[in-house]
Amino acid sequence: MSQTVADVLVGVLEQIGVRHIFGLIGDSLNPIADAIRRSRIEWIGVRHEEGAALAAAGQAKLTGRLAVCAGTTGPGSNHLVAGLYEAGREHAPVLALSGHMPRKLRGTDFFQATEPDLLFRDVSLYTQTISSPAQAPAVIHQAIAAAYAGRGVAHLTLPQDVLASKAQGGVSSVATLKPPAELAANEQDIAEISHRINQAGSLVIMCGSGCHGAAEELCALSDRLKAPLIHSVKGKDIMPYDDLRWMGGIGMIGTRAVYNAIMQCDLLLMVGTDYPFSNFLPTGGNIIQIDDRPQALGRRAPTALGAVGSAKPTLKLLLERVAPKNDTAFFDKVTTERRKWDEMLDKQADPARSKDRIHPQAVARTVSELAKRDAVFVFDTGLNTLWSANWIRQSGSQRIVGSFNNAAVGTALGQANGIQVLDRSRQVIALCGDGGFNMLMCEFLTAVQHQLPVKAVIYNNSAFGLITLEAESVGLPPYRKGIEFPNPDFAALARACGGHGFAARKPGELKAAIGEALAVDGPAIVDAVVVANEVPNLPHVDLDTIGNYALAKIKEAVLAVTGS
Repeated sequence: MSQTVADVLVGVLEQIGVRHIFGLIGDSLNPIADAIRRSRIEWIGVRHEEGAALAAAGQAKLTGRLAVCAGTTGPGSNHLVAGLYEAGREHAPVLALSGHMPRKLRGTDFFQATEPDLLFRDVSLYTQTISSPAQAPAVIHQAIAAAYAGRGVAHLTLPQDVLASKAQGGVSSVATLKPPAELAANEQDIAEISHRINQAGSLVIMCGSGCHGAAEELCALSDRLKAPLIHSVKGKDIMPYDDLRWMGGIGMIGTRAVYNAIMQCDLLLMVGTDYPFSNFLPTGGNIIQIDDRPQALGRRAPTALGAVGSAKPTLKLLLERVAPKNDTAFFDKVTTERRKWDEMLDKQADPARSKDRIHPQAVARTVSELAKRDAVFVFDTGLNTLWSANWIRQSGSQRIVGSFNNAAVGTALGQANGIQVLDRSRQVIALCGDGGFNMLMCEFLTAVQHQLPVKAVIYNNSAFGLITLEAESVGLPPYRKGIEFPNPDFAALARACGGHGFAARKPGELKAAIGEALAVDGPAIVDAVVVANEVPNLPHVDLDTIGNYALAKIKEAVLAVTGS
């Protein structure tokens, strides 16, 4: 039987290790569906194409391997775009496939007509229409290579008649289609970094997502230099929360101990992180940055030296060159401040803090305490991110995924589905705000259909909580009609969909609801009704912002009295 272009495409995806394709079948994708039917790839039919792109993004983030999503002609492919920004902004290799009308109908304002290559241009590193069978093998290779090389999205537009056509050869050089290898910084940079470290007194090492897999080297460098290890939220899961070197996060997802350490240290070594919030970084130029992305060096804060290199091999070379330090005073000071901060977090997370109301910190801490040691936590975006990121205490073998660069609301459940498909026996927990869950709650049906035992824990406060905080930070009262909303009974919704549903409305119900949800076989929702006006801890707030909060509260009080 001769191969079609669709057979060639599916065959090379299978050959490089793709195990799933997420999407919705439509007429233009029928040749792809037929090829998948005869392959070992599993088609995961979703309820919304954005859910398909999010599932692929979550899978690619966790593994670093190519993930694939697909949408059919016109609106079906258009729906992929929002989810693909999750992969693009989070540097995850994803191949997006757009089914398209037959070539003879292009330019005739035909039914569902779009120009996918224009639409996908901003989100994609590479986008191309396969316009002939002869062109297909080279373009397929180029798209996959681009997704891996740039760690982002590649997009192919696939006219139905081309997909169904007889292929003219297969994809060559398949062995080259793989993630890029790690690289060490050059000798000159290693020598200069070592010299600057040896000259510095107090040192802080900031660890980002690029440090995954380098925990051993980070610990050794911390011990040698008596340097606290701190992390961006994307690096939180690299080491156990209770490791004495691991001092906590930075910014709103962080601690006062870390903020003080960064501002007081002689030298900040940033490794594998492109942390964007410059207001939490030093301005004195006492920064050395190591990253395998040259474009990331020095763009967030004044930087004395930038070195291109991956974390693990570069840290190994530094360990051979830097002199040990013996003074522990700075490390001990940060440790003391960190312990005080932890004690405050513990008090706030205690369910007994209130007799009749659940505080969101207690939800996160309870999930943390009951989760398996190798669980994957998927955070949604919003105020719920602060509760999850600040109160989850990771084991070191758990993983944390979220929309940390794209910061898109409603992305957790879709990503969790993509991660759960990789291993249906691994515990995957989506921690969602109610606003975000409402956006793509249809993807819970995807979990039910494909027997994905995802657990969704919802912070239910009937509002977009972060928008309130953002408005007040600039002195404005929040517009309640725009951010508050009624919710369904999420536990009943779960059962109506064929999953399991549990609810907690008082502190005494919380542990049982979460425990039962984590224990059941199959997808489940925990509807945790939480205090709506809880204010998160802010490690650092300037005087202007404090004044804005006060002004906003005065305006809110006036509005309440006048009824405006």
